[in-house]
Amino acid sequence: MHYVIHCLDHDGAVNKRLDHYEAHKAYLGAAAMKTVISGPLMADDETTMIGSCFVVEAATLAEVEAFNHSDPFAKAGLWKTVSIRPFLKRVDNR
Repeated sequence: MHYVIHCLDHDGAVNKRLDHYEAHKAYLGAAAMKTVISGPLMADDETTMIGSCFVVEAATLAEVEAFNHSDPFAKAGLWKTVSIRPFLKRVDNR
């Protein structure tokens, strides 16, 4: 099953995000969880990072929750809100 993880940062958290960016990238690169796609969410100015979005593949919601809770961004308290939902992929035009 695919899952979407949608995270919004606390206001004004760009520097905190940048402080933990390398650890976050290393975590994603070493994770056993398959990341289908991921990247930062952007503000309307299209340059300021304000959150994170992931599509991951896992057997259970509990696995995805554990994966998310262990992310260096989560441990640093970067995210104000986190939403994790099952996702049924219908179209992939890649």
